[in-house]
Amino acid sequence: MRGILAIRPVPVGSPHRTTMFEIFFDLVFVFALTRVITFMAGSPSALALVQGLILLLLLLYSWGPYTWVGNLVRADVGLVRAATLVAMAAIFVAALVLPEAWQQSAELFDAPLTVALAYVVGRAVQLVILFRVSATDPPLRSTLRFFRVPVVLAWFPLVGGALLGDTAQTVLWIVALVVDIGGARIASAFRPWQLRSVDHFTERFGLVLIIALGESLISAGTGTRTMAPVGAAVLAALLGLASTVCLWWLYFDRLAPAARQAVGDAPDERRAGVAGDAYGLGHSPLIIGAIYVALGIEKVITQLTEEHPGRLGWEAATALYGGTALYLLSRLVFRRLTVHAVGPTQVVAALLPLALLPIGRSLPPLAALALLTAFLVGVTWYERRMDRRHSI
Repeated sequence: MRGILAIRPVPVGSPHRTTMFEIFFDLVFVFALTRVITFMAGSPSALALVQGLILLLLLLYSWGPYTWVGNLVRADVGLVRAATLVAMAAIFVAALVLPEAWQQSAELFDAPLTVALAYVVGRAVQLVILFRVSATDPPLRSTLRFFRVPVVLAWFPLVGGALLGDTAQTVLWIVALVVDIGGARIASAFRPWQLRSVDHFTERFGLVLIIALGESLISAGTGTRTMAPVGAAVLAALLGLASTVCLWWLYFDRLAPAARQAVGDAPDERRAGVAGDAYGLGHSPLIIGAIYVALGIEKVITQLTEEHPGRLGWEAATALYGGTALYLLSRLVFRRLTVHAVGPTQVVAALLPLALLPIGRSLPPLAALALLTAFLVGVTWYERRMDRRHSI
């Protein structure tokens, strides 16, 4: 342990790329995201969808600063690696109890308190690493003096909500997110972060999205859903795969490389701000949208196991079509903040799933998924034409 502490953080340069250790860390994080699907699928309701969103935001904004850490120093060396392993353990423990995140018990550390304390540990580890790194970096130390205030203040409503439970937990956890995310955004506006490697930063976010798409699809195709009639189950699985391929194509085919180039071409004094806005405001909702779509696909296949499936229902339709709308709208925000090319037709197309939601809700599950897939295929074809027109 003394040898680990003696190893000084190793600064990274502009050619730095994502390390295998960081990918391992991200896999644990994505596992936690898929556990949120389990939570929302367990008791599908409007409240469960909102509570699932709170959990997704807690996970995303506990993970995000580790991207900045890995952009400042190597995450796989010495104290930084040891501390990140502690954060990894905290995220893993939280993931184990996430499906019971609103179920209080007589245990000293019940599920809500475990989630809250795991979040506190993850954020505290970030601060420890960053303050260690900033020992020889006065601008970074100045940024941290602002950044630490909202981070620490958010811990009080988070733990308090876990202790109170029920509605108070929901309200106080929302307050914690507003303080943490909003305060951190204000702090970074006054004291911007440093962005040393554009390739590492953009690659890290892209890898998490592609892992989330893949893991979410796997999550939607396992378990008791295999009890569905073979023909219907295979068709639903293929439709789910086609929808996921469209979501992948809409981001990774042309937009992701163009966004990376746009961030790299930004002036040095604005580059970190451009990256923080694009990947903080635009990219995180992409992941949330993908998770909700996966939940919707899961509910479709689950209903196929029923003797008389009936109609899709509001909760599943909201996840399926609302998640798609969130993904498409977030993609446009991300596109606007990077390549600056967004047309009115693209905005209409991104909002169209919300108009289709009542129709999908009244259809049988398989038909509702087929309608969404046909829509995504059409949007993907149209976006490819737009990208070629704008030379993206």
